[in-house]
Amino acid sequence: MKRVGITGGIGCGKSTVVAEFRRLEVPCFVSDIVAAGYYYDIDFLDALRQLLGDNVFQPDGNVDKRAVAQRVFADRRLLEGLNALVHPRVIDDFSHFCALHADAPYVLFESAILYDYGFDRLMDRVVCVYLDFDERLRRLLLRDGVGEEAIRARIANQMPADEMMRRADYVILNYEGNPRQRQVAYIDKLLRQ
Repeated sequence: MKRVGITGGIGCGKSTVVAEFRRLEVPCFVSDIVAAGYYYDIDFLDALRQLLGDNVFQPDGNVDKRAVAQRVFADRRLLEGLNALVHPRVIDDFSHFCALHADAPYVLFESAILYDYGFDRLMDRVVCVYLDFDERLRRLLLRDGVGEEAIRARIANQMPADEMMRRADYVILNYEGNPRQRQVAYIDKLLRQ
């Protein structure tokens, strides 16, 4: 079974591309969704409180994810600390996911930070989803309900899109009107060989 990473900068449409792979019955591990579940784990919450303090928790005890994002994207040290809490768990969970889908020709591991933290070294192939900066910014302003400065800070914390494309085995150009479904089908065919 091949392990295939799929990456791209925030706002490039990775989720839409992953949905196309799912439609082709490819097992897809979406790291952000898996990591979101950690916010319900008591051990993780204790470690998060030690890293970021009480002010990222709401009165009901739940994590204020916007507050977390504001803190970590403004302080590289805190971002690295959060990643040190999350990434080892993600890798363990991905290993279990692969074991559950051992009969599949390949599994997909989606992560915006695939290269940034060396997840690509665990993959047999990498797919990069690309969209230019201005269109990503436009989509994120509509989607996330935060200001342009906050979005630019998030993008600045990721590897440049051109570098991701250069390092990838396959690139999907995810513009409206571009044949996304056909691009995914072509890559799927290659990966099944």
